Amino acid sequence: MPGDHARPSAPSAPGPCAPPSALARAEQFVWLTARVLEQRRFAFHFLGGDADAVDTALGAYLNADGGYGHALDPDVRGPLSQPLHGAHALRVLDGLGRCAGQRVERLCRHLSRVSTPDGALPVVLPGPRAYPAAPYHPVREDARGELATTGRVVGLLHRNRVWHAWLFRATDFCWARVERPRPWHPYEVPGAVAFLDGAPDRARAAAAADRLGRLVRERRLVVLDPGRRAEHPPAPGCAAGEELFPHDVARRPESLARSWFTDEELGRSLDFLAGRQHPDGGWPVRRRAWAPGSSLERRPIATLEALLTLRAYGRLPGGAAIRPAPAPRP
Repeated sequence: MPGDHARPSAPSAPGPCAPPSALARAEQFVWLTARVLEQRRFAFHFLGGDADAVDTALGAYLNADGGYGHALDPDVRGPLSQPLHGAHALRVLDGLGRCAGQRVERLCRHLSRVSTPDGALPVVLPGPRAYPAAPYHPVREDARGELATTGRVVGLLHRNRVWHAWLFRATDFCWARVERPRPWHPYEVPGAVAFLDGAPDRARAAAAADRLGRLVRERRLVVLDPGRRAEHPPAPGCAAGEELFPHDVARRPESLARSWFTDEELGRSLDFLAGRQHPDGGWPVRRRAWAPGSSLERRPIATLEALLTLRAYGRLPGGAAIRPAPAPRP
């Protein structure tokens, strides 16, 4: 089963004259700043910790309707179940190898109830009262389906061989958005990649990924050289510093998006990512700060994501003894 691995030993401490490794500095940052969920995730992925502890921490965000709320994604506050929180929960469960069972079935039923007529998921749903949310996630009464949300959810469900009636409509929405010629926003690209990496029709996914990769390069949706990022004007709705880099869309070497970039381009991107670790051990948040609590909670998540990407490419010094990532189900 995915996630069933022998427990490795914790990374060994550096010698008396050696500086702390990137992983050791990140660990200190996580214990100092992270929510219980991110502490448990770090312990699971990097210290041989128990998956049940992560599961228990995630359960605190679960609502009676089968969805997730309570600012699981720090950009959307309040108790209400939101699609953005559901996508975050599936990412956590996929990392545990537990993206299946009754809990995921109930989440699919919830997502089916809140989806648009074409089966898509908005980022944020309107609720009976307004709770705070990041200004770049505006709450609309006529909530529209978004590939950025739907692609992530549908891709992870397919990757884990979860089947639900809602997935037929949601999958059709994703194919239409990925294959139809249209303007693209950079922040749609990771959602498209997540969908294509999990889509059951692998030949169709590979062909769509090839077309999308050429479009990403032609329209400069990704900054290929971090050293020249000042030459890329921000995309609509984005501020300076919110650009995407190759490591943001090809998070793992087996991703279809990996072939979009040369070894040199990806190497520069990973060097840039590794160099972004702050002296306190954490990685920065690359979205505009809008609320103190949200920014504080987001940094440990950004740190975990950076570490997982660097590890996937063998670029994590001091991480030789850490747990291998769960493989997708065949």
